[in-house]
Amino acid sequence: MAWYDEAIFYHIYPLGLTGAPKENSYGEPEHRLNTLLPWIDHIKNIGCNAIYIGPLFESVGHGYETTDYKKLDSRLGDNQDLKNFVAECHAKDIKVIFDGVFNHTGRDFFAFKDIKEKREGSQYRDWYCNVNFGGNNEYNDGFCYDNWGGYNLLVKLNQRNPAVKDYICDVIRFWVSEFDVDGIRLDAADVLDFDFMKALRHVANEVKPDFWLMGEVIHGDYSRWVNQGTLHSVTNYQLHKALYSGNNDHNFFEIAHTVKRLYDMGSNNPNGFKLYNFVDNHDVERIYTKLNNKAHFTPAHILLYTLPGIPSLYYGSEFGIEGRKEKFSDDSLRPALNIDDYKNALTDNSFTALIAALGRTRQQSKALSYGDYKELKLMNRQYAFSRNLEGESVVVTVNNDDSDFTMTLPAGNAAEYVGALSGQKVRVENGNICVNVKANSGEIWLPVTDKLSDVTPVELHVEDAVKNTAAPVTETVKTPVPENIAPKPAETTPTASSTSTNAAADNKASITEPHTETSEDFERGKIAGLQEAILAIMEKNGPVTDQMRKDVADNVYHDSLIKWIKSFR
Repeated sequence: MAWYDEAIFYHIYPLGLTGAPKENSYGEPEHRLNTLLPWIDHIKNIGCNAIYIGPLFESVGHGYETTDYKKLDSRLGDNQDLKNFVAECHAKDIKVIFDGVFNHTGRDFFAFKDIKEKREGSQYRDWYCNVNFGGNNEYNDGFCYDNWGGYNLLVKLNQRNPAVKDYICDVIRFWVSEFDVDGIRLDAADVLDFDFMKALRHVANEVKPDFWLMGEVIHGDYSRWVNQGTLHSVTNYQLHKALYSGNNDHNFFEIAHTVKRLYDMGSNNPNGFKLYNFVDNHDVERIYTKLNNKAHFTPAHILLYTLPGIPSLYYGSEFGIEGRKEKFSDDSLRPALNIDDYKNALTDNSFTALIAALGRTRQQSKALSYGDYKELKLMNRQYAFSRNLEGESVVVTVNNDDSDFTMTLPAGNAAEYVGALSGQKVRVENGNICVNVKANSGEIWLPVTDKLSDVTPVELHVEDAVKNTAAPVTETVKTPVPENIAPKPAETTPTASSTSTNAAADNKASITEPHTETSEDFERGKIAGLQEAILAIMEKNGPVTDQMRKDVADNVYHDSLIKWIKSFR
């Protein structure tokens, strides 16, 4: 067991959160990183115990065109500021990982500047891929080179050069000795050389116990990267896509099949294959923006915190803020925020209250970090599963329908269960619990023990905007549906029945042939996942036009989509 096995991450894009200028003048340090110190208590209070922050180091613009790997970006401050930030986090028992941008550098990096100056005589000419002094580029360098994503601003490092490998390994050692960092998120890990990653893993094992390497991977067989020789984890873009579209389409089959596929990929081992789960980040639209029915914020986050993997929350999403992709800018995804504007969020903002309750719940139950996964019920609009560890069985129920729904589910050995969000208690009878799952919501059912007999319910300060019409089976309780939301318009959601029995009949009718439906949903999910991966790569490479989106949407052929993805590499 390592610290990251029980981690709940808070993801910070510091240049955005601090409101730093878009371009670096390389002037005197501006100590903006210090404005993030008050965020540490907030991060702790909502149940997060780890921070992924980056990019941090000197760069030209958005942070991924590194100029100096050993110097905090001048727009954020100086190295002492970063030392202090990590030390403050550690004082609050919060681990910190940095963004490691090791696939490419900026044009102001010392090795590239030396090539511009000395050309063929530079000792660094082989630090980059395919430097050709017979070519040229838009900067009129008098030579050309391989770049990343089609941008000559990002010069691709030659990771097979032993000198480059040694230099980056030395950077990692420096980050540990200078800043006491606990791990690294590797940018663009899906295009990193595997021998290069093995060298980084060797250094990770050397510099610090439980030093964590997590890679950004958009699509593919994640087990290629997650193993004893390379990385501990990768970004789970497949589940990210399923979590929002599965709710938008009232199709929990997509989520469940994605989980099963990933679970099988990890040889059904929840402890040796823990992926980095998220519903949004600095490269994709905010979950609140993506959801057609804003009430689905609740079931989406319950799943984020309870499905196998390591949950991560992107800064600001705990407040329910919007963030939409724009044609020529990601600025709306990376806004400047002042923590003072949210000082009462835990009591006044039901989004934040929900996130804090989920954080507490995950910390209370080892089964949510280490337990195996077992599907208990799967329908278009209802989904239940358990996480099981050493006799403890935690039952998770979610419902994205506009009516309540009654579930009878197998339980563990406990005599009684308590809802972690509502505080409601239910008795185990004949090995089952019978629970009422609120409309567009969900619950985490924990076994009542000597250590856990009661929980603090999530308090709402406004009436739920989503009204349920189902007849409750047990005591009616308030569950955390975020405030100021409305259900999806009636024309896009079938009229809800007035009883949970009718709701079950509606679901049964929609899956009369369960095996056929499951197979078709699985295939649709695969195609949609490939399309999402292509768009995600395109968006990282530059503006995506409406025509480009249409071209992707029109391609529904598996082999063609696979070839398209490979063409980016």
